[in-house]
Amino acid sequence: MGNRNSRIKFNPSDPSTWPPLLNISQVSKILNLSIWTLRQWDNKGKLVAIRFGSRRDRRYKKENILKIKEKGL
Repeated sequence: MGNRNSRIKFNPSDPSTWPPLLNISQVSKILNLSIWTLRQWDNKGKLVAIRFGSRRDRRYKKENILKIKEKGL
């Protein structure tokens, strides 16, 4: 069975540790931006998030965050 300690720990500077869908807190750490900035970008359509659940939590595709890291917004 899977051991919790064997899971790779999220590291903002190592994309190999990122899940396919990142939460807003993770993206904030990766891009060194505030959560409020990310929310504004989503509302303005600059970096659109996928919304989940009744709380409408934001999730961001790993591939989109990698593009921003490489090329900027």
